[in-house]
Amino acid sequence: MSTMINIALIDDEALFLEGLSLLFSNVENINVVKTANNGLEFLEFLDENPETIIPDIALVDIQMKPMDGFELVEALKDKYPDLKIIILSSHYKSNVLGHMIKLGVSAFIPKNANKELLVTAIESVNNSGVYFTQTDQEMLIKFMNSKSKKISLSTNEELSGREMEVVKLICCEHTNKEIADQLFLSKRTVESHRQRILEKIGAKNTVGLVVYAIANDIYSLT
Repeated sequence: MSTMINIALIDDEALFLEGLSLLFSNVENINVVKTANNGLEFLEFLDENPETIIPDIALVDIQMKPMDGFELVEALKDKYPDLKIIILSSHYKSNVLGHMIKLGVSAFIPKNANKELLVTAIESVNNSGVYFTQTDQEMLIKFMNSKSKKISLSTNEELSGREMEVVKLICCEHTNKEIADQLFLSKRTVESHRQRILEKIGAKNTVGLVVYAIANDIYSLT
């Protein structure tokens, strides 16, 4: 039986919210626990209902008032760092994608995506913390190149061969247990490798790790 994934939908278009809620009502393992018309409404819900079901994932639009998607993501990452965020927006451009990824969102999906892609993204983010398509990778590389922000390791902080293996498996959306089984390691050893990798590359989470791997040609979706 699939694990139930609790999600929240935040968008200022009422009809779009209703449509998404209806769409997910027919998905067995996804449960919409909250809909909100803007970022402030969602933050108030989280702050005022600490005993309620906290969503595993929030699907967030960018263009909203009085608090837009950028402000909401920053606030959520500050107050609820374990809440994963998927941006669902019509503003699917390299600069917007790049800035959102820098803020720590787990995926960026265009609003014209189909049901299958949405469900796949939600399940992937829930299981591995991140979801990137080939198009996302191309746009991220374009953003990084335009900003000259390619990340480099210092000579004394190079990743070991084992760490490189772990990075590639993380990028392939494997869990710590799956990585441990594949590399014949304990789960705790994999967790230690993951933490050490994050420290070496200066990333805060899996999203940052994947972005680093793509930017430095360690991993490619092709």
